Amino acid sequence: MPGFVDVHTHFMPQNVLDKVWAYFDAVGPLTGVEWPITYREEEDRRVALLREFGVLAFTSMLYPHKAGMAEWLNSWAAAFAARTPDCLHTATLYAEPGATAYVARALESGARVFKVHLQVGGFDPNEAVLDESWGALADARVPVVVHCGSGPVPGKFTGPGTMGQLLARHPRLRVIVAHMGMPEYADFLDLAERYDGVHLDTTMAFTDFSERLAPFPVAELPRLRELRDRILLGTDFPNIPYPYVHQLHALERLGLGDDWLRRVLYGNGAALLRLP
Repeated sequence: MPGFVDVHTHFMPQNVLDKVWAYFDAVGPLTGVEWPITYREEEDRRVALLREFGVLAFTSMLYPHKAGMAEWLNSWAAAFAARTPDCLHTATLYAEPGATAYVARALESGARVFKVHLQVGGFDPNEAVLDESWGALADARVPVVVHCGSGPVPGKFTGPGTMGQLLARHPRLRVIVAHMGMPEYADFLDLAERYDGVHLDTTMAFTDFSERLAPFPVAELPRLRELRDRILLGTDFPNIPYPYVHQLHALERLGLGDDWLRRVLYGNGAALLRLP
C-alpha cells in the first residue's frame, strides 16, 4: 500500500476554523464533552503533518451555516487546492437560490468532492431548490460527503429517513455518509446495501472516544466485511481529540483482515475519487 487516502479532513479559512475551534473549546451543546484539538497548528504545518503520516490525498471539508456563504467557501477551497496538489479540490452547497449556478461553476472548475453538513446547515436536502444541483453531481459522478447521521445530537434533518428520500429521487448520486452514520449505523448500512453509490467514511467511528458515546454494534461487523469496497478512511483531522494514528489502530483492531484494511485505507478512496 503506497499510503493513505483520507476523504474527511478539514481545511477552511482561518477565521472560520477559529470559530470551529472556539466551539469545541467551549464544550459546545452539540458535544457536551471535553474535546481538545490535538492538531491546533498553522495551516502549512497541518498539511506537512498529513504528509508525514503517509496521507497521499486528502480533502478540505468545509460547509456553510447560513445562506450566502457557500460560494465564498468554494472560492477559498479552489485556491487552497491549487496551492496544495495533494488536496482534492473540495466544494460545498447550501439550500438557497443560486446553488444550481455555483455548484455548476465548482464542477466546471474541477471540484472532485463536495461536503454537506445537514446538522450545521440545518436544511432539508430534499428542498426543490437543490434538485438541479443533486442531478448535476450525479451526472458528474462527483461524490458528496454528507454529515447526515444524528450524532452527536439529532438535527431537524439528520437521520436515514431524510437521506433515503434523497436517494429515492436521485439514485445515481454518489454519497459518502460521514462518521459511518453515527449513531444510526445499521440504518445507513441498509442504504449502502440498497444503493450502489452509497459509501461510508470511518471518521471517528470505532475510536475509544466515540465508542464511549455511540458504540458500533458488534453484530453489524460482518456487514462491514461485505461492504468492503464502500468503506473509506476518514479522520476529521485536525479537529480530533486524540492522535491521528488512533483512528488507524481502531480500524485494525476490528479484525477484518489486511485486505479489508488496504481497501479502506487506500484502494477504495483512490478508486472513487479517480486518483491517478
